[in-house]
Amino acid sequence: MPTRDSILTIEAFADTIVPGEKRTPDDRAVAGAAPDGGAVAAGALDLLQWSATGVHDGLDDFARALDGHALDYAGEHGLDLDEDVPPFVALPFEHRTALVQRVTTPGHREKPLWISLALFCYMAYDSAAHLNTAEALAAGHPGLTALGIYQPDADGLWRFPDFSYGRKLADPHPDTIPTGSLP
Repeated sequence: MPTRDSILTIEAFADTIVPGEKRTPDDRAVAGAAPDGGAVAAGALDLLQWSATGVHDGLDDFARALDGHALDYAGEHGLDLDEDVPPFVALPFEHRTALVQRVTTPGHREKPLWISLALFCYMAYDSAAHLNTAEALAAGHPGLTALGIYQPDADGLWRFPDFSYGRKLADPHPDTIPTGSLP
């Protein structure tokens, strides 16, 4: 389980990837740079702590590294950081964004690490991979809701009344059973 400071830093990173509204007026991790819920509200921390991601055991290390980059960045830009929160959390949102852009830029030696973390943060928002989709929708998951994903039918199956390409692309295989699977 990550430390309190690591959680704040990781949440601030996730909020930089998919910004959202503050959870409370005194929320420091979520900058409030966008209306509605972002990656943090979508459960980015839960997804990152899930063992299936493979990054769960390294979250404290990610946070320490990001805070180290934030200290360097603040020094380069003459920024005074509030010491009540971790350095990355203390950065104003526009500086968080600039720092994340720096560490994810082609040629940065740590780019693959930060891109993987960013992808998982986005995954929490756009697919809720760590959650049951129907339950996430019923709970008002911010990403799935924003993307227009709708609830399954009463029997738990999703049926799509309109074709995504505006037309039928192919007939179902003749052996397709009512659940949509092949026997």
